[in-house]
Amino acid sequence: MRVLLIGANGYLGRFVADRLLADPAVQLTALGRGDDADVRFDLATGSPGALTRFLDAVHPGVVVNCAGATRGGARELTRHNTVAVATVCEALRRSGCGARLVQIGCAAEYGPSQHGSSTAEDAVPRPGGPYGVSKLAATELVLGSGLDAVVLRVFSPAGPGTPAGSPLGRLAEAMRRAMQSGDGELKLGGLGVQRDFIDVRDVARAVHAASLSAAQGVINIGSGRAVRLRDAAAVLARVAGYGGALHELDGPSGHVRPSIGHPRPEPDHAAPYPYPDGCGSWQQADVRTARDRLGWRPRINLEESLADIWMEAACRI
Repeated sequence: MRVLLIGANGYLGRFVADRLLADPAVQLTALGRGDDADVRFDLATGSPGALTRFLDAVHPGVVVNCAGATRGGARELTRHNTVAVATVCEALRRSGCGARLVQIGCAAEYGPSQHGSSTAEDAVPRPGGPYGVSKLAATELVLGSGLDAVVLRVFSPAGPGTPAGSPLGRLAEAMRRAMQSGDGELKLGGLGVQRDFIDVRDVARAVHAASLSAAQGVINIGSGRAVRLRDAAAVLARVAGYGGALHELDGPSGHVRPSIGHPRPEPDHAAPYPYPDGCGSWQQADVRTARDRLGWRPRINLEESLADIWMEAACRI
């Protein structure tokens, strides 16, 4: 099976590439903007016609799109997350390769959900910010394209390679700095939110399974369990061997509420409020569709994911 992977040098794309390369039945071609791609092509500016000619030459059986942007203004997000996917869909429609499309979506497409609920694929999406809007528009383009296509709505990815600017990455970096300076106290913000963390390697397994399946439509990829960021911080502290006190900023006013240990008036290190994703205080995936249609279940627990995040952060000490 020949697979064309778009965005192989991104956070998710690197692990998807590793997973696909481990399958001896897969012939992988990477397309992207970086020099390490087999073929350089920018979806945000390239024409559907140019991509069609490449598809006809390579003739993949599956196209996996991991490309996109998570940061930037509405215009940039739309260009990289929506216009780029329109280019892929149009090129596949014009091409004679008949490839299946596996598109990586995200939980931000759903927006806020009711506390305690599990969000299923039939939930009405109400994204709370431009990133979620741009990804939802891409999903609608894929679903309306008439292609053999599936969209994997990935919840909160974690594990090795986690970007330093992500919520868990910021927690690890703040803890690293506290340990490096010998500070026995760490002030953190936004720890009350609860998210469904899923290891990036489990996401790659889901992409592999979706490539081989006939499933179409939207499929949630998550752990099925919401975890409070405060609890994730406590696990990270245990993994890191950080014995100091963790204090929580109660809100933008800077009021400190003790989470672990005893408070001190002026903690030295602070992590910014980490979830401006428009999804409110709670997200938890209903993952039954992934189990039933892909035969997929998560295997890696959050503690292992956090240990890998910490190992990378600690190497910067």
